[in-house]
Amino acid sequence: MVETATLVYRGALEGHSNWVTSIATSEARPDILVTGSRDKSLMIWDLSEQTQESIGYAKRRLTGHSNFVQDVALSQDGVYAVSASWDHTLRLWNLETGKTMKLFKGHTKDVMSVTFSPNNTQIVSASRDKTIKIWNTLAECKFTIDQKSHTEWINCVRFSPAVTPLLVSAGSDKMVKIWDLAKVSEAKSSFVGDTCEVRCVTVSPDGTLCASGGKEGNIKLWDLNNSDKLYSLDASDPIHALVFNPTKYWLCAATDKSIKIWDLETKTVVGDLQPEVTEQKKIPHCLCLAWSHDGSTLYGGFTDNKIRAWQVSGVSGHADFAPAA
Repeated sequence: MVETATLVYRGALEGHSNWVTSIATSEARPDILVTGSRDKSLMIWDLSEQTQESIGYAKRRLTGHSNFVQDVALSQDGVYAVSASWDHTLRLWNLETGKTMKLFKGHTKDVMSVTFSPNNTQIVSASRDKTIKIWNTLAECKFTIDQKSHTEWINCVRFSPAVTPLLVSAGSDKMVKIWDLAKVSEAKSSFVGDTCEVRCVTVSPDGTLCASGGKEGNIKLWDLNNSDKLYSLDASDPIHALVFNPTKYWLCAATDKSIKIWDLETKTVVGDLQPEVTEQKKIPHCLCLAWSHDGSTLYGGFTDNKIRAWQVSGVSGHADFAPAA
């Protein structure tokens, strides 16, 4: 059966003074949203008291970075956030107090991406210094992947949610690499992910699929179990972010012109979202995406400093993701 759905615009969160570059949600804390921005700060948003007029409010601003915040990830229990910055550092934050718990130093250039391991024991970062670093939560670097790694900037790293400790990375060298963290001396698999730089990767909730995209505007789907390319989806425009819906068999892409959502069962576009801009000015780009834990609300961070939200309604005939094994 063909998927049918409507995504209804719910409103926007305002508080950042520069581009919103990253968004993170938590199944353990469905009442909050954490964002990072080029205004050098992170924001914690309270989503617990939504009304027809408001989707949430700014609860706390986290400051300490001296340059753009590029990425943010939350621990599985929703207690901590870790941020990656162009100031070459990572910061581990306690979300209850808003304080920096640990400062991670070691990268020599902008840190572009960060991710928590599924068991909360490891933090992995990627940088324009062409290295991937594996840290413990005490800010101790346990391993640096710099041999047989990417030959250009590393733009994104993401863990598989499955038990097997797999990590996926994307680089400006056009490559997508899969790493088994039990054997990090060499990538398990390497793929040509684009004809230009690969900007983003994401892993499906069941840990079986990986999607990559970038400047070319072509999304590639990979089978993580067999390390094979499955098929491609044409986004038509440069891609800034990718995310799977946590419950429905959907893939979502933030592009220069809109947010596109594909039903992967039929490989058809079921949503094409554009920001509601009342003034006659340049349409803002969406740079980052996150779904609520139940897959009902999509959040996008934009270059006009706003976080916009769309709610899913009228879904029928969809296939669901199975939980990660």
